[in-house]
Amino acid sequence: MPELPEVEVVKQSLEKYILNKSLLKINVKNKNLRYPVPKNISRKLSKLKILKVKRVSKYIVIEFKSDLFLIIHLGMSGTLHIKKKGKDFVNTNLSFYHSKNLPKKHNHISFFFKDFSIIYNDPRRFGFVKIINRKKNLYNYFVKYGPDPFDNNFNFEYIYKYLSTKKKNIKNTLLDQKFISGIGNIYASEILNQSKINPLKSSGKITKNEIRKIIFYTKKVLNYSIKRGGTTINNFLSIKGIKGTYQKEFSAYNRENQKCKNISCKGTIIRLNISNRSTYKCNFCQK
Repeated sequence: MPELPEVEVVKQSLEKYILNKSLLKINVKNKNLRYPVPKNISRKLSKLKILKVKRVSKYIVIEFKSDLFLIIHLGMSGTLHIKKKGKDFVNTNLSFYHSKNLPKKHNHISFFFKDFSIIYNDPRRFGFVKIINRKKNLYNYFVKYGPDPFDNNFNFEYIYKYLSTKKKNIKNTLLDQKFISGIGNIYASEILNQSKINPLKSSGKITKNEIRKIIFYTKKVLNYSIKRGGTTINNFLSIKGIKGTYQKEFSAYNRENQKCKNISCKGTIIRLNISNRSTYKCNFCQK
């Protein structure tokens, strides 16, 4: 599943193509995604200008004139592709797990602009698109999610109060989108390794100093990954067809039996299974 940095990379590059452009029409070839594509999607959004493109958690949100919003979530295998007139696709791959040469039979939705189109391709169809009218309703849709790691609300007071009553391990708490939105399995392992915190430690026993480390390394790891274009496992590409390179900088994830990268640490990275997810930690500095 793509995580915050990968969605942010695609959002930033997609924005360069569609911001301040008017959508001409939408063609739906297959409405049966995770949730059915709205029947009126073309009628509602055609001829409208795009005012803003943003990321909320792991979602891309496109704001149109007339107080309308299009939410895109690409699930496990969804990808966006730019097709310029007379030219081939440029991949905007928001999935880690498949080739850029995708069968056209999985092209489910086409968004047409003046000089190009955006193709939504999704072999497994776990992604979806949704229309929301009015900002108030958009806020209500995402109110169940915790603060974004880059929001001011993700601060010491918030984390201290939230963790104080929680018994589940800190790894699973970081994955809880009600606590913090956008973090998945890869970056939870990275954040905890660089914070030198055992992923199995009870959330309620996290110290004040460890909370400060979680805040610092969450922002550091995610920011650095965004700058490196996200993580590429198999074929994640930006809208320009460029692979992310953060996987070359992993401190823990997918580094089983390799030396820990933390300064002055003599430990080795081991792999654990926590809630049916592979978790990587150092056997020395994350005891």
